[in-house]
Order: sequence, then structure tokens, then C-alpha cells
Amino acid sequence: MKKFFNRVLLNPWLALFTLSFLIVIRFSDPSFVESIRLRYFDTIIASKQVTQNNIYTVNIDEKSLDKYGQWPFKRDIYANLIDDLYKRNAGLVVFNVLMTETDRQGGDSALSSVMKNHPIVIANTPSNKNKNNPKSPGTAIINSDYMDQIVQYPGIIANIPELENNAAGIGITNTLPEIDGVNRRLPLLVMSNGKIYPNLALETLRVASGDSTIQVKLFEGGVEKMRLPAFGPVTTDALGRIWIDWSQKSNSVSAVELPNDFGGAIVVVGTSAAGIGNPMATPNGAVWPQDVMASVIGTIANGVNIQRPDWMDGTEILAVILLSIISIFLTRWKYGFIPFIAGIIGIYELSSFMYAEKLLLIDVSFPIVGLTIVYIHSYTVKFITELNQKLQIKKQFGTYLRPALVEKLQKNPELLTLGGESRELSIMFTDVRGFTTISEHYGKDVQGLTKIMNRYMTAMTAKIIENNGTLDKYIGDAQMAFWNAPLDEPNHAKMAVKTALQMMESLDEFNKEITAEGVPPFGMGLGINTGTVVVGNMGSNQRFDYTCLGDSVNLASRLEGQSKPYGVKMVLGELTAKQVDDEYPSVELDCIAVKGKNEGVKIFTLATYQPEHYKLHKKYLLAYYHGDWEAAIFLAKQLKADGPPETRQYYINMIERMEEGKPDNWDGTYRATSK
Repeated sequence: MKKFFNRVLLNPWLALFTLSFLIVIRFSDPSFVESIRLRYFDTIIASKQVTQNNIYTVNIDEKSLDKYGQWPFKRDIYANLIDDLYKRNAGLVVFNVLMTETDRQGGDSALSSVMKNHPIVIANTPSNKNKNNPKSPGTAIINSDYMDQIVQYPGIIANIPELENNAAGIGITNTLPEIDGVNRRLPLLVMSNGKIYPNLALETLRVASGDSTIQVKLFEGGVEKMRLPAFGPVTTDALGRIWIDWSQKSNSVSAVELPNDFGGAIVVVGTSAAGIGNPMATPNGAVWPQDVMASVIGTIANGVNIQRPDWMDGTEILAVILLSIISIFLTRWKYGFIPFIAGIIGIYELSSFMYAEKLLLIDVSFPIVGLTIVYIHSYTVKFITELNQKLQIKKQFGTYLRPALVEKLQKNPELLTLGGESRELSIMFTDVRGFTTISEHYGKDVQGLTKIMNRYMTAMTAKIIENNGTLDKYIGDAQMAFWNAPLDEPNHAKMAVKTALQMMESLDEFNKEITAEGVPPFGMGLGINTGTVVVGNMGSNQRFDYTCLGDSVNLASRLEGQSKPYGVKMVLGELTAKQVDDEYPSVELDCIAVKGKNEGVKIFTLATYQPEHYKLHKKYLLAYYHGDWEAAIFLAKQLKADGPPETRQYYINMIERMEEGKPDNWDGTYRATSK
């Protein structure tokens, strides 16, 4: 039976089952597959050379608010702005500010008067209900029976009638984000209450060109063709969406810092001040709507018809099937990886070429990933025997040595001899807080207590392993781990602190689970110290372990024990705090001589202080160290009330200690009486 399974598993044609699975995934096209494909399209579209258009976006920004005051402005300010834009030789002004209510400051007549004298394109927005009376610009529809196939909205929010009636054009500011929330394609038409409404960019170009209508041909699947007479056909998908060419660039200026001459440009006015403007998620990050609109205008005006035909998905899947079969044959050849890699590069180059020459979007993410998986599957079976041998070695040694050390032993068996080396490590000790309560909860149910402890240790250990730490041992309900051995870790102190923070996050999740089961929550104290120790294989000739010894190890254990009396979750040694402070701000707690030591060491914890609180804390420490405990208590009470919440218990504990009285031989070092 074993030979039969080996014969089946070692058959390279088993990779066809993997291929079948991948094809099923591609046909179903789950969100993560679609998202990867769309992100590749973002990359290839961004590779296009920048086109600088004669389009301006004028931003009502913070400078504008500083000049004109509160928002919204009186509408005669809009009128003056529009009039000023035309005096500065604007070709067409697009005003992307929705005005659905009468101006209570009485500026509507001034704005309406300007709109009579100058062509203005204004914006409406889709909604779940109508407001005011939205005006539908002229649209020539062929096969209007299929109008229900395009994007539908229950209603349109329109501007007040006085402005709607005097506008040269009215467009919709609509979006239709992709599955990942990013806007890549924009519907150029929407339908509401039996009427077609054009997107603001399309309407802008209609007005700018003097066209009377937008021509649309529909079919049972949606939009078949779309055309602006002055610009020719506009390529869209069945939903009427156009791919936005993000290489189309415009000029952006503040509404209060206008150029002297716009040179006949299309000018799109919009908001960008914090709190009144909402940017859109795009492949280029958060972009203001007026800038997106400028890119869409440039895309249509320059005839950038980016295409992704409906048949492209099937073509790509068929290509993957054929190339995968060829790849399986290539794995039988010693140098088969060379044409395989060349083929992968060729797929990418073909995609880049077709976009550059034809603006055709060809996905390479699925073909490359799919082919690579099939190739690896087929190629891997050639090495199964050797792999099984290595796994056998791991099985023999992995029962009492860590995986990282087992791998190192496989490469260098001489490491099995006893001995060690001096290295700087960051050592972490953890311990459970509230273990007595947890133990009492289980009573005589020792198996239950064992299971909950195993769950706790598993959750905590996972973070150590994930961050390249070496789990040294379990000591009852405590753990010991270290970084920078046996594998080098230059940022070992930061990795230790990062792990500690992640462990505390995991503890929160763990406690949510167990408290829902009726189990008391776990607490945890941590101590991290950095110093030079001896690390290596230590023990006897019969049994040894990879561990570390030295004064810094003992200190790390003592620091963990001090987390409870100091009222913090984590206590750091001085060198650890120094090495992580640029990324993880810390604050000094005390100078302490841990039990068994005469010489004091400074200890720290992670905390982010405001500058004023940090200065106050330094004064508190200075008074504390110099024996002025009355002043120290006064300052500690202030910090307890106003300081960071993570050190509030620390100040409470220190106040209680100082109120008990200062030792006669106080020298600035607190001498601990317990571990």
C-alpha cells in the first residue's frame, strides 16, 4: 500500500489535479483573485507615460476658508470666483459643489446671473431618493428597451431649480468602486426613474465640444457602444464603465491663488478643505473628486480607450492549461527551469507590450502564479526521497530540540558537541498573573487546568516563533525565550519588545475566548533584559539543551517579577530600553537592586508621554532619587491624575511605598525583598 501511494504521489502528472483546482478557483474568481488581478492592472496602467492636459482643478481649500470664513460660502462668492475664472481665460468652468438648498444668505441671484452670462457645468449626485427636479441632458438612445441593464439609482439629488435651469450642462458625480473599495472604472451613464444621466466628465466634454447629445447604443447585456460626436467612440464595458487612465495629469491650484491665464483650459472647481471634501480611494491613493474627474476628462478627450474584453478571461484560462502541460514536460528535463523562467518573463513582456501598443489589459497574475504552482508541484516530486530523509532526521532530533536548531544541526553536525559562545542576547521571561484564581476555578479538575494552560502557552509561544525567537523552556506557568541565537538577529531587542506587545494582544483575544467560556481571565507580567551571556549546548553527554547562562539572564527573570509591584505589564532593562527607544518609547521607573544583588540597575517600561508629562516625570524621579519623597509624592499624584493610563498603577504603588517612609540609609536605590 505504501509503495502504491508513493508511486501515485511521485507521479509528475498528479500536477494536473493541482491545475484543475486552480482553474476552478479562477472560474469562481473569489475576491482575493480578483483583487490581485486589479492591482496588477493598476501597476501596468501606471506605467504609461504621463500626459499633461490643459485642465485645471481649482480647490476650495484651507486657504480659501481662511479668506472667506465659514463653510458654505455665500453664493455670490461662487459667482465672483466663476466670473474671475473666465476673466483669466478659462475655457469652461465645471462647478463640482452641490447646492440643494436656497442660499439663506441671499447669494443665489448673483450666482444665477453669472451662469446666464457664462457656460457652467454643475453636478448632481445619485441617492436613494429624489430632491429638487434633476435636469436630464439630451441623450440619443438606440434600443432603449435595455436601459435597465445600466447602473441604476432610486433617485437624484439635484441643485435648486434656479441653478439647474441656468446651467449649460449637468452631470452626475457617481462612483462604482471595485471589490477592494478602489475606484478604477467609472460609469459614464446612470439611470434613475426611467431617465439617463451622464457622468460629470462626459457632460463636460459634451458642453465643451458643443455637441447636443451623447449617443448610446444598448443591447441585452447593457452598453454596446457610446459616442461623443466631437470625440468619436468611447470604449466602455457593458455597465458603461470606462477605465481611468491615471497618467492623465492636470494642474491643481488654490481658489485664492489663481494663475493669470488659464489658456482656455477646462477648469474643475471642487472642495479639498479638511472636513468638507472627501477624497476617493484610487490606485494612486486618496484623490480629490475634482482630480479624478480631471483624469476621466483627459482619458476620454485623448481617446485613451483601455480595454478588457469579456473574452479575455477565457483566453487566459485556456493559455494556462496549455502552458501547464508544457511545464510538466519541462520538469522531466534537468535544465527545464530555463525555458520555464523564459516563458514566465515572456508572459509579462507580452502583457506590457499589448498594453503599450493596444491599451489591452492582459492579466499575468493568475497565469504566472498558476504556472509556477503547477511547475513546482511537478518538479518537487523529483526530490521527495531526499526530502523524506531530511524529515526523518528532523523527527529524530525534533522531539527535544527547536526547529531552528535542528536545521542548523543538519547543516553542521559538529554543533552537537557541548560548549557555548559569548553573545549579546535579549532575554524575555513571562509569568501568569492570577494563576491562583484560575487554579481554584478548576479545583480538582487537573485535566481542565492542564488544557487551559496548554491553550495559553500555545497562544503565547506562537508569537515568539513568528518573530524568530528561541523558546528556551517552560517553567511551570512561566516562559523563557531569547533572541539573537542560534540565528543572528541584529535588532534582537526590538524583536523581543515587538513580540511582547504582540503577546499582550494575543492575551486579550485569548481572554475574550475563555471568559465567554466562564474561565477567569489570565494576566501576564513580562521582563526583558539585554546583555552578554554564554549561549550554546549545555548539559551532560547523555542529555543537553541549547540555552543561555549569565547574570543578564537572572536579571531578566527578576525584572519579570517586578512587573507586579511596579504596577506595569512589562519591565525592561536599561540596555533594552536604550536600543528600542527610537521605535518603542520608554520611561524610567526606578533604580532597583533586585533580590540577591547589592548594585542597583535602572528599570523602564513602555509608555508614551506628552512633553509636559515627561518633564514632570523627570522632576519626580529627581526628587525620588535625592530623597525628597514629599515632593516626589506630590508630583506622582499629579502624574497619576493626568499622565498616561498605562503608568497610573505605577504611581499609585510608588506613592504607597513612599508614604510608608524612607529607609534611613536611602542612597537612591530601592532594594527589593522579593523576586
